[in-house]
Amino acid sequence: MTRERRRGVLGIDEGTTGTRAAVVLDDGGAAPPAYLPISVNSPDHLRVEQDGAEIWERTVQVCREALAWAAAHQVEITGVSISTQRATVLLWDTVTGRPLSRAVVWQDRRYAARLREWEPEWDAHLAEHTGRPVGSRAPLLWAAEEIARDEVVRRAHAAGRLAFGSIDTWLVWKLTGGARHVMSATNAVAAGAYDLRTGDWHEPWVTFLGCPPDVLPRILDEDGDFGATDPAVLGVRLPILSVMGDQHAAMLALGAHRPGQAMCVHGTGTFLDAVAGERPPTQRRPVPGVLTLVGWRSRGVAVFSVEGFAATTGSALRWLCDEIGLFESPRELARLAREHPGPSRVTFLPALAGLRTPVWAPEATGLLAGLSLSTTRAELARGVLDGIAHSVCDLLEGVEEAMGQPVTELFCGGGLASSDVLMSSQAGLLGRSVRRAHDHESASLRGAAYLGGVRAGLWPSVPAAVAALPAAPAFEPSLPDPERQESRAAWRDLLARHIPVPPPAPRRPSTPPPGPGGPRPDSPEESTS
Repeated sequence: MTRERRRGVLGIDEGTTGTRAAVVLDDGGAAPPAYLPISVNSPDHLRVEQDGAEIWERTVQVCREALAWAAAHQVEITGVSISTQRATVLLWDTVTGRPLSRAVVWQDRRYAARLREWEPEWDAHLAEHTGRPVGSRAPLLWAAEEIARDEVVRRAHAAGRLAFGSIDTWLVWKLTGGARHVMSATNAVAAGAYDLRTGDWHEPWVTFLGCPPDVLPRILDEDGDFGATDPAVLGVRLPILSVMGDQHAAMLALGAHRPGQAMCVHGTGTFLDAVAGERPPTQRRPVPGVLTLVGWRSRGVAVFSVEGFAATTGSALRWLCDEIGLFESPRELARLAREHPGPSRVTFLPALAGLRTPVWAPEATGLLAGLSLSTTRAELARGVLDGIAHSVCDLLEGVEEAMGQPVTELFCGGGLASSDVLMSSQAGLLGRSVRRAHDHESASLRGAAYLGGVRAGLWPSVPAAVAALPAAPAFEPSLPDPERQESRAAWRDLLARHIPVPPPAPRRPSTPPPGPGGPRPDSPEESTS
């Protein structure tokens, strides 16, 4: 009897520190992934950069390995899905296909000080229209300044051969042989100029930042028309079924589909996203660092999410291991943390690239406190993981305040979620159950594939794909409530002492200011509500 040929989606997950590809099978599981690391460089304490050519070359390598696995196991590939790190951007020449800049990573803070000057005029307007304040990064401002600063970039723009995009734009453009210059909605909203009302670029902010509209990609639904792969690239022509930002893809795979459900993913940073529904939530008051985003856009319908994130949790662990040498690896740190019963007297604030929630402080630094001659490596490791758990509490509290309703279910994933100590610490400090989703380390890759697989007919819906997986185990809170409250109060006191809350900036009830050389604010054509 001949076994029916299995089907699957080639899933690509390009993250900040590595790129992977794997076949996501029609039973919802993922085959063993092919993985290659990606270099991340920090020329100074504000800049974080990558090489777009390296990202592309290594992504092609892992895709070919995954396709070879599919051929060896007689799996029919129905199409390609892509999840990527968000808000990392680059410029390239559309004729040569080569990057004209270093890719500027989402952790980059080179514009943080300048952007703070624009907060009084722009924060309220942007929060209403784009779901986020000015913030600490401005990808479109960077593009505008590269055009003005770099003669090669400027010439390419004058010749009509310059393209701007995030990593999803870059990969789709390369995979299709230059046939598509597009960006998914979840990646566009991370670029900071996505209009929640229109689903397109928010023209007043684009104009103010000075970014030429002709270099911007077209924004598509996550399961929109991204074209097909050029056979010269991967040896086969396949439809690109879906493209998503990595955290939003993880939401789908981890099981956060309905309003009130949320996911927490521990990767390079820690992201906590809650599903808000088909209308952007109206925040009762702005919560520092908490953003309203598009969770996903499918078949013309947008589902919104609320997100808070800590930029350097996983990367802080790598820094402790690789740069400082306190541990051999994050895995060893997690193993040592199991040897300490807790609580630890060591406190670790993983703010190595600023703090967002509960205090907006892009210039903030990390902190390792509570050390004494009796401190052991096990206690130090436990304190580091507890610090990350406290950061999760800050994120959840901020997200709930912004939504105006509680999170009903919290699913966790990412590499650090493998640590039982971290999961137990999160449950204890949150005072609620935490679920570690099945196969959570491949969540971003699988989530994008589920959405694409629905389009290809592999599943009737994303929840149906997730329902076939084993149930997520739960970690229940074991910390008595008085101890939990005492620990959280001590954490807030630490933040207050280490990062004083700045006085609120005065706000002018005016229309947004024009860009350099533009019309005055009272000019009729520039008036915006």
